[in-house]
Amino acid sequence: MKISSYEIFELGEKISQSGPKDAAAWASKAIVLRLTTSNGLVGYGEAVPTLRVLPVIESLKEVGRAYVGREAENFEGNQTEWRKQDFYLPMSFESTTALSAFDIACWDIVGKEHGSSIHKLIGGETRNKIRMYANGWYSDCITPEQFAKKAKENADRGYTGLKYDVFGTYYDWIDEAGIKSALKRIHAVKDAAGEKMDHMIEHHGRFSPNSAIMIGRAVQEEFDPLFMEEPVHPEDMDGLKKYRREVRLKVALGERLLTTQEVAFVGRNHLADFLQVDITNFRGVTGALKGTAIANSFGMEMAFHNAFGTIQNAVTIQVAAAIQNFLIQESFYDFFPQWKRDLVNNQTPVERGFTTVPDKPGIGVDVNEKILQEYKAEGMESFDPSAVPWVIKGTWANV
Repeated sequence: MKISSYEIFELGEKISQSGPKDAAAWASKAIVLRLTTSNGLVGYGEAVPTLRVLPVIESLKEVGRAYVGREAENFEGNQTEWRKQDFYLPMSFESTTALSAFDIACWDIVGKEHGSSIHKLIGGETRNKIRMYANGWYSDCITPEQFAKKAKENADRGYTGLKYDVFGTYYDWIDEAGIKSALKRIHAVKDAAGEKMDHMIEHHGRFSPNSAIMIGRAVQEEFDPLFMEEPVHPEDMDGLKKYRREVRLKVALGERLLTTQEVAFVGRNHLADFLQVDITNFRGVTGALKGTAIANSFGMEMAFHNAFGTIQNAVTIQVAAAIQNFLIQESFYDFFPQWKRDLVNNQTPVERGFTTVPDKPGIGVDVNEKILQEYKAEGMESFDPSAVPWVIKGTWANV
């Protein structure tokens, strides 16, 4: 099955320039790749857009030059060919996410060729339902009361895990007032969500080691979250070592790791308990399986990063269904713009905190071609100088 052509779709919701925005910048776009083979099979992949839409699209075009004319099922050979071509692949997010999109689309094609969903091709079914934790649920939450109201709503929906960022506009450093404010928000969520809820505290990798340690020590005195996510800046591995020595709470990280060597370093130095590599920037299914195996050898469980779109969500579910060292799965599904759910005909709904693993061939869902046409967009995401683009909408503020 030779790859004969590809098409790139930049998708975006229709936002009034004068009216309120419905989503944070990172959630407002999607980049979808469609591959076609010489025998007419079509496969879909997804790349990460966050403030990189145009560079990622150009990278997809570059990777496409290496993939067209090659066999779709030659996963390792195709990636090796691109590695030969791209001198900076191990350090280029744009290159790795583009490569990931092609790899995912190839797995989708091979699954369709064999009439099998991806999870059956990579080892079979370890679980037929995936436990999802909610992210994106706390938009426009600033006060403890606002956090509490939405936490209860999502506990009532059946979620048994909530992740949330309680640090407002603090960046790099935090003072005692900021920590007290964060603790009030956590208390509010915990009290409203009930005893059966797991809590995951999102730091977005934005604190210096000393500030992160201050936060960790304060949290561990009053709470026992499932994990603290990215407590220090992602490149600061020495700072993370310091954090691990000083704070007893479990740590999750990985969405900004790009190579298996980085995963091995994290595991070998016991810098994380849970690994969150992202299938759409860790060289697709092929890379994710390697990262998962390395994590397993160091006793780390998987909680894949899964924030961008419903094709990403679908393929992540497929991999999570097959692996042994699965912990819990991030889900923005209920909090995506409607068009993102429509893109996959709402075929992966979250019901009482779980998603049933689809059995359709390939990534497990049918892609709605009408959405690819109706939501075509151009250009970068909107820029808001009053808020950083990686936070949940309406939370970049302090009480």
